[in-house]
Order: sequence, then structure tokens, then C-alpha cells
Amino acid sequence: MERTQVGIVGAGPAGLLLAHLLHAEGIDVVLLEARSRDYVENRVRAGVCEHTTVALLRDLGLADRLDREGLPHGGFSLRFDRADHRIDLAALTGRSITVYGQQEIVKDLIAARLATGQAIEFEAADVALHDLDTEAPRITWTDRDGRARELRCDVIAGCDGFHGVSRPAIPAGARTFYDHTYPFAWLGVLAKTPPSHEELIYARHERGFALHSMRSPDVTRLYLQVDPAERLEDWSDARIWDELAARLSVDGDFTLREGPLLEKSITPMRSFVTEPMRYGRLFLAGDAAHIVPPTGAKGMNLAVADVRRLAPALVALLDKNDTQLADGYAEQCLRRVWRAEHFSYYMTTMLHRAPDADPFADRLQLSQLRYTASSTAAATSLAENYVGLPFD
Repeated sequence: MERTQVGIVGAGPAGLLLAHLLHAEGIDVVLLEARSRDYVENRVRAGVCEHTTVALLRDLGLADRLDREGLPHGGFSLRFDRADHRIDLAALTGRSITVYGQQEIVKDLIAARLATGQAIEFEAADVALHDLDTEAPRITWTDRDGRARELRCDVIAGCDGFHGVSRPAIPAGARTFYDHTYPFAWLGVLAKTPPSHEELIYARHERGFALHSMRSPDVTRLYLQVDPAERLEDWSDARIWDELAARLSVDGDFTLREGPLLEKSITPMRSFVTEPMRYGRLFLAGDAAHIVPPTGAKGMNLAVADVRRLAPALVALLDKNDTQLADGYAEQCLRRVWRAEHFSYYMTTMLHRAPDADPFADRLQLSQLRYTASSTAAATSLAENYVGLPFD
């Protein structure tokens, strides 16, 4: 049987950043990932990094490529009533966001870990967690060569996402799920074309929500609100571009730049929280513990906030047998999680057209948007949540 201090399940942003933080403090880590390196480095995910996330990566010396290739944004547009209404993040908060794909952060973190001589066990199959309520939890798996492996740990960190094995390993009686499913989904496309606008556009339209984002100066990310039952094969490239043009249209100077579609997907929208985020010697972080709809751009940033709090808690626990931070981990994380859940719900319900919305609900939605765009107080509240609240 192999031995380590912390076994981390999942090599996404949460698991990789946690491994980096623990290694810097001299904590021994084994990092397992079910997928291949190529898969995790190229799966397109979120692209908005909060001010606090960027600052942390810079402090850790992990932001060289982010600073070279990331796209700083000092604001974004709320588009409704056929007009742009800019939320000036920099003026309202003194902070900004950076557009830099999650997969790029994953590449940077993998490179940083491998540069220190630390391995990542990719393509770990049949991962299972055992003895979580003891001081010697275990992880079993089958490695890429087909060998059965077993790892004894002091602590296990479950960073393996919503569909991973970590959260289900907690006994049903020791966990509570809070779940909300939205009556719409996002049809997302990646287009080989320069962005049509210098900043993100969140558009509320009577035909449904649309989002204009970007991944680089030459690649645009775009989304359409659709029914969850829609099928990709029913959405031709021409239909997608026509619908985007309709929902992003304004009375003014705006031209939607079209180009070849590199990728299409349909993603359901949900909010989900597990309480608590700890069971025995298992600590959950990131999507393993909570999901937010992407409207508020909080998913990856919450994962970063989780492990920033988890790392010092584990160092204190393992180096000094000090349990205070570990015992408070779940409660402290959940304060931020629920704030992000509320903000994401607010952004989602303010911008999406509910399928059963009556004219009264439509007018309320427009009233909220108009107030947000015209009130400094309302715009500041939106802006400070969007750029990222302080970690502490």
C-alpha cells in the first residue's frame, strides 16, 4: 500500500491549485485524475477570472501567461431595450476581471506541478474512497497500465467535479443537498472570428437571453438561451448566427462578426449546494460541492476560493495537529458559496426569459434592468459581486 499525506481526486483548477499550495508548504500530495492530460487541458470551460483569482495567481507566480495572453476588462454591457448599458467595473469598484479560459489555467497549473518534479496520475479508473471517518482514509484505483493501486492518506480532498466519486462517498445521512433546476439551457458555440465587441455583452431579449464573450483576439464564445429539450442537430450554423444577430441587435453601430463554428454544446442550467463540505477526513472543493449557473461567472472562481481556504487548514491540521481551521472550513466556504449562488440566481433570472413568463413578469424584469443601469448603488452592488468579493 502506498502512503501520502493528502490524496487529491481531480486535476481541475481546484485540485491542481490545492496541490500547488500544499507542495509549497512541504505537504506530500498524490494527485489523481480520471481523464487524460490532453482531455483536461483542452476541455473548454469558463473564461472570466475574478480580480481576486488573478491576484492570487500572480502572488503565487502562476500568472505569467495569463498576464501575456489574458484580456483585461474594466466593464461589460447589459443590453436591453435595444441599447447598450455599460457597467463600469473599474469606476465602481476600482477592480476589473480578466478573460482567460479555465483550460488555460489548467495548462499553467499542470506545467507548474510537473516543473517541480511532482507527478499527476492521469487516467485513473475505478476510483473509490474508503474509511473516510477514520484518521487513515484510503483511495483505490486502477492505473493506466491496468494495475490495482491503493493509497493510504491522512486527508482526502475531493476536487473531482459534480459527476465525480467524492461527494457520493459521503453517507446519505451525513449530507444535505440544495438543488434548483432552471427551465432553460445554454447553447454555446466557439467561433473562429474576432469578437464583435471589446467587452462581454449580456443581452436580455424577448426571444431569450444571449451572451457575447471571447477567448482570444481571434476566437469568440457565444451563448443562446434554449429549451433544455433542444437538440444540437436542429441548430444549423446559419440558424445559430441568425438567432444571435436578432438577440444582440441594437439601435446603433453594432455588427455581429460571423465565422466558422469550432464547437457546439447544450448545457442545462442548475444551482446546487452540498452541506457540509466535509465528512471525516474528506474535504470537498469546487464543483464537487457546489454548482452555479454560468451567468454570474462564479464556478471556477469559487473553486479557487475554496482551496485558498482549504490549503492552510490542511497545513495546520497535518503539521501542528491544529484542527481549528479544518473544523471551520465548510462553514466559512459556504458563506461565500451562498453569496455566489444568490448573485448567479439574480443575474440568471434578471436576464433570461422564463417559458411561463406573463407580461407582468416581463415588465418587472425590465424594471430591474433599467434600475440597475441607472442607479449607481444598484450598479455598484452588481459590479462588486461580479469582480469578486475579498477572500476574507
